[in-house]
Amino acid sequence: MKYALHHKGAGVSKYKINFNTFAPNYASIEERFRQDMRAAGIHYSGEIIADSMLHRFHIEGHKLGSLNGAYVVHLDGCPAGWFMDYKTGISQTWRSGNGFQRVSYELTLQVKEAKQQRETEIRQKQAEAARKANYIWSQSRPIVRKENHRYLITKGIHQHGARINRESLVIPIYNESDQLVNLQFITPEGGKRFLPGGRKRGCFHIIGEISENILICEGFATGASLYEDCGQRVVVAFDAGNLLPVAKNIKELSPDSEIIICGDNDFSGTGQAAASEAALSIGGKIYIPPVLGQDWNDYLTGGKHD
Repeated sequence: MKYALHHKGAGVSKYKINFNTFAPNYASIEERFRQDMRAAGIHYSGEIIADSMLHRFHIEGHKLGSLNGAYVVHLDGCPAGWFMDYKTGISQTWRSGNGFQRVSYELTLQVKEAKQQRETEIRQKQAEAARKANYIWSQSRPIVRKENHRYLITKGIHQHGARINRESLVIPIYNESDQLVNLQFITPEGGKRFLPGGRKRGCFHIIGEISENILICEGFATGASLYEDCGQRVVVAFDAGNLLPVAKNIKELSPDSEIIICGDNDFSGTGQAAASEAALSIGGKIYIPPVLGQDWNDYLTGGKHD
């Protein structure tokens, strides 16, 4: 299914345009547009329709049936367009040829409307996921002791607010207004997933009461180990990319506490870089395990776990 926003300018065809019917300098526009999308990380091998309307499409490599891509191509005057990946937020205007070419007012409006449409879709999916999260959480069983779930045994940690639903450990995820908005599910073997469409950015799981120091880390097992070691409040951000937005939210919520970012010592350097960025943004401290390849759960428990 394709979604379209009609171009409002006069004299522009609303029907499919064949690139090859234009002069030779237009013949390669389709391929240049496709190559520039690919360079931005958006892979699409389907037909490009240059009819001044917005088209949604499936990005190769994304979930089957999803329409996370969008583009507009104008051929009136100086060929120009725009494309976007709704999932990652990549958005880029496009112009054919060299030199400065002003983006038309009509294209600017279409880009604005497409972004608004994306934000509306995201909010709707997040609201639906939040409703589902609350229902699943209400149906999940409390954990009496860590022996109730193999992942807790494997990681050598206690439950710290987690529950069990079917075979999975369930971790509640809250936003800055203390609303349950998402869940993380961890299988006995350690596989992890979140509710599709649920909000995660800037959201977190808290272990422990408010304290003088607040530690922010990536994973649940890491957070549990840190809390059990020092007794200070720990905030779980769930991944390296979420450390920065979580750190900003926690700083605003707890301005009098000293915030320490406890990053992972990744071989790739991802955890260290993300932790440093988060710490610098709020004037906090950063702690990294001394052993390359370990997180704080590995380090504090002797690195005996998966």
